[in-house]
Amino acid sequence: MSSATGVVAQENDADDISAAELQSVVEQLDKDGAFANSSAPHALDRHLQAVGHFEDQGESDKVVEHMGGFHDLLAHQQENQFISEHGFAVLHAMADDLIAKYDGTFSMNIYHTNDHHGQTEMFPPLVTTLNEAKDEHGDGLVLDAGDVFSGTLYFNEFRGQDAIEFMNLMEYDAFVPGNHEYDLGDPEDGHPELVDFFEAADFPIVAGNTDFSEDESLNDLTVEGVCGEVEDGMIYDGIIEEHEGEDIGIFGLTSEDTADISSPMDVAFSDYVQAAQEMVDQFEDEGIDKIIALTHIGYDSDPSVGNDLLLAEQVEGIDVIIGGHSHTTVESPTIVTENEDGEDMDPTVIGQAGEYGEYLGWMNVTFDDKGAVTDVDGELMATEEREPDPEALDILEPYQDIVEDLQNEEVGATVVNDLPNPRHGDGDEESVRADETALGNLISDAQLEAARLTDEDTIMAFQNGGGIRTSMAAGEVTVGEIIEVQPFGNRLTLLELSGEELIEMFEESVSNSPEENGGFLHISGDTRLTYDSSQDPGERVETLEVNIDGEYEEITEDDMYTVATNNFTATGGDGHDVLGDAYDDGRGTIVGDTDWEMLRDYMVDLEEVDYEVEGRIQDVAN
Repeated sequence: MSSATGVVAQENDADDISAAELQSVVEQLDKDGAFANSSAPHALDRHLQAVGHFEDQGESDKVVEHMGGFHDLLAHQQENQFISEHGFAVLHAMADDLIAKYDGTFSMNIYHTNDHHGQTEMFPPLVTTLNEAKDEHGDGLVLDAGDVFSGTLYFNEFRGQDAIEFMNLMEYDAFVPGNHEYDLGDPEDGHPELVDFFEAADFPIVAGNTDFSEDESLNDLTVEGVCGEVEDGMIYDGIIEEHEGEDIGIFGLTSEDTADISSPMDVAFSDYVQAAQEMVDQFEDEGIDKIIALTHIGYDSDPSVGNDLLLAEQVEGIDVIIGGHSHTTVESPTIVTENEDGEDMDPTVIGQAGEYGEYLGWMNVTFDDKGAVTDVDGELMATEEREPDPEALDILEPYQDIVEDLQNEEVGATVVNDLPNPRHGDGDEESVRADETALGNLISDAQLEAARLTDEDTIMAFQNGGGIRTSMAAGEVTVGEIIEVQPFGNRLTLLELSGEELIEMFEESVSNSPEENGGFLHISGDTRLTYDSSQDPGERVETLEVNIDGEYEEITEDDMYTVATNNFTATGGDGHDVLGDAYDDGRGTIVGDTDWEMLRDYMVDLEEVDYEVEGRIQDVAN
């Protein structure tokens, strides 16, 4: 880091900034070779001498006016390549601070991430990116918009304790839980891994529309309302963060459909718009006029569930929305200036930084003396372009060694043909969330095999397509590959269902066909389902048959059947309310095996795994 950069990183405070300080930075940048010729720094210095004179005379308007001219001069030098990009960024940021000091405005940086999903190996370059961003732009709030949990071998092995070590290193200021933070929810134990994650955090958690009161362990960490004095690892509706002499309100929102797409158990989620309005009202009552919503609801997700664009239009008074959930790469901040009625309102700025630690979001927001946003700048900084941080690499090494050993451990089975995991978003005509797949057949058969070890009368097993996360290549199978296919650690659950409930369940399964639905159910080999996607949802299932003693028989609505699935689906995940109701009625039993372990054991028994699409599920409309 150059000495000029060091000056900015340590002293870039709007209350202390002066023309004389900018002159010293220009001098240092000149020594560091930031200018293409000697006239460029001299021109800047002369301009700053005049600004210093107006400072001495107390003529604030003149300071602001002439610093506007300084901006123009900088832009001219940049356009003609008289100044380096680094030099321009340093002086431009300091000029903004000096203007803010005299015109009553306030500018702040926000650095943000979201949807990391267990990609622990991405933290070292992310740390470098954050350090470079702070060197260039100055200090700022560091925020994460959820979904640190789930999706990789790192998460399966360390349950977020690896991620929290890096997040503490990066000194996050606030975190909102995403839907995947609740993936490990257990009907009996609740969320012990999430409690451990929160308790290890060196920052507060914000969750303004989340009710933890029925979960004893999480409720013990919860403080309701808006708090100015916060403790690390505690959960708040909203917090007041003092930053560079200004009070900033931050509150959190998690998608209401977490109840359907994850396993929150006794954790409940309220209407995001109503909760946001209540938070804005509470902050304004406290005299806070700069408000950030840290959300995990999606940038432009399903309007029936809600998203950031709608939130900006429906709740006035939110200045900044830092979001996650939809994995959207918002290259430069979105600015919303009209409410849902098309009327002008104070701007709301929205940012989201893609996924998997591939980007760090940077945003600089300027507020007027009434707390309204007057200007914004920002970008996504690609982490792959940076060298990994050495300290972070040292932290990663022991985690990485364990994961690599696990990744390469062969289980003693061979896949004969590739088992794809198609998705419409990847350009595939078929999808694991809309069509029968060979991999879905394999997983369902593995569940049925495991279920019959507990109850030999189990007639079928089914696996939600949203729980199958990647493909499996032909060749020797490793533990790592199996866990990547089924990373959630869901446990086998037996249910007692009537034939009528089974038919209703499959109506839900195919309700969105031929479009994708995470709740689309793959079925075991002794089951056949035919349906007609051209019919109205709820009236699509034509036949549902099971093989009993070598003969296929139609399911009878009044008879009761034992079936098997994972605990996420069994407790109502993906909108399967009929299953959740049966489980709540005492007709469900978790028998203990995890999804990937069942798949591993079944494949080992087969030794050679040769699966294909068999026509177990047929859409007569196609």
